Amino acid sequence: MLLTIDVGNTQTVLGLFDGEDIVEHWRISTDPRRTADELAVLLQGLMGMHPLLGDDLGDGIDGIAICATVPSVLHELREVTRRYYGDVPAVLVEPGVKTGVPILFDNPKEVGADRIINAVAANELYGGPAIVVDFGTATTFDAVSARGEYVGGVIAPGIEISVEALGVKAAMLRKIEVARPRSVIGKNTVEAMQAGIVYGFAGQVDGVVSRIARELADDPDDVTVIATGGLAPMVLGESSVIDEHEPWLTLIGLRLVYERNVSRA
Repeated sequence: MLLTIDVGNTQTVLGLFDGEDIVEHWRISTDPRRTADELAVLLQGLMGMHPLLGDDLGDGIDGIAICATVPSVLHELREVTRRYYGDVPAVLVEPGVKTGVPILFDNPKEVGADRIINAVAANELYGGPAIVVDFGTATTFDAVSARGEYVGGVIAPGIEISVEALGVKAAMLRKIEVARPRSVIGKNTVEAMQAGIVYGFAGQVDGVVSRIARELADDPDDVTVIATGGLAPMVLGESSVIDEHEPWLTLIGLRLVYERNVSRA
């Protein structure tokens, strides 16, 4: 079994693969204050509930693949793999790790590991040209060329950040549940805010993706647009440009990178 861990700024997603199949997944909050020992206890609690794994932390785990956008968490997870999974091959996505995707960025070290991993999975699953829209703490748009190259992208404030900003900066507004309203024209303040978030972000996605597609390919219709991230379902039904929804795109990419660095080494 392969354990994959995608550490985002707000949430961490874990997936358990049996071959190419994801058989279990968990979503927890990202806390940069957690120590390696605390993370180990958390992992043991989650995986102890799965029938295919043993009671001990390392039982049933044959490999580990990790990417993280929070350096302090990556440091502690590195310690977890050393102390608790010492005999298990582990791949931490950082400079020097083979991904199979050329990075055509001014400074490749500036690109978040999760964005490269998404490009790996998108190219493997759908081929290029492709655009990955990841709805996380930030909404990111990443472009993959027809040759499978990561060519760059766009970073915009995410849905939850926008909701929190409205609640903090606007005196008469408050933080609301992100949900689809009854109609675009809100009949109360909450519905008006929900409409602004859901339809506003759908319009943003359609506009940004259309612009990227025109630069990325001679025929924009050849570009496959893939949505991922925990908040993607809020926008899927309202966007006119999204072709595929793959909630586990980053975890799949981690599995592919693990195979390219360990299984085929």
